[in-house]
Amino acid sequence: MTVPAAGATRIVELGDGLTVSVAERGDAGATAVLLLHGGGGPRSVAGFAAELAEDNYVLTPVHPGFDGTPRPAWFDSVGDLAVAYLDLLDRLDLSEVVVIGSSVGGWIAAEMGLRDTRRRMAGLVLIDAVGIRASDPREIADPTTLGPAEFGKLTFCNPAFRVAPATLTDEQRAVMDANLRTLAVYAGDPYMHDPKLRRRLRRVCMPVLVIWGEQDGVASIEYGLVYAESFPHARFEPISEAGHLPHLEQPAVTLKAVNQFVAEELPRA
Repeated sequence: MTVPAAGATRIVELGDGLTVSVAERGDAGATAVLLLHGGGGPRSVAGFAAELAEDNYVLTPVHPGFDGTPRPAWFDSVGDLAVAYLDLLDRLDLSEVVVIGSSVGGWIAAEMGLRDTRRRMAGLVLIDAVGIRASDPREIADPTTLGPAEFGKLTFCNPAFRVAPATLTDEQRAVMDANLRTLAVYAGDPYMHDPKLRRRLRRVCMPVLVIWGEQDGVASIEYGLVYAESFPHARFEPISEAGHLPHLEQPAVTLKAVNQFVAEELPRA
């Protein structure tokens, strides 16, 4: 079965009042990729999902609560998201899945790797992920204290990618504010990390690729190196002329790194 290039969307029921909206792209018979967005919402990975879908079957869920989607009151942590997406893979009966996560999506992916008792996953790709404490807990920039203009400078190397707050409509501001509030529910205390996660990552046995924008001002490249070193089997791929979202600023280079990792590491695993 081939899903239309523009993507189809389905609502998947996961029980206890939890539903997840999932965009599908590509050939359902190809390698399955679960692509997890960060705090910027699903639009921040939509273009990369379309590129990945040229050769893969790509699922891009919306984290419950983002973009106006429903979130049950009990569903309030990164761990809940990790379990929900493993349940999603079970529900869709997918195996050998490559899980790719950007920013907080990378944190969710790492937590999935720790919990994948049914071996649904083949490998992990973390793109400028948050989630660990490398040294100072303030090392991850907080958009709620910096404001959108300053946070945009830290996020993007290329000024052309930075959104001028004055150009946003009232509706766009409302969506951004609501997404930030949802993000704070999942990962706001302690801010954007689990103090215990780093030491647990030694139990992740699958191959891991850690991609990092060299000019990331949200979480530095030194933070990314510590993240990669926390896994027993990980390669680190720096991306020049890119900040926190290299899949937006350098999509071709990022895609090449992912494809090379899948070709070289996953068959061996």
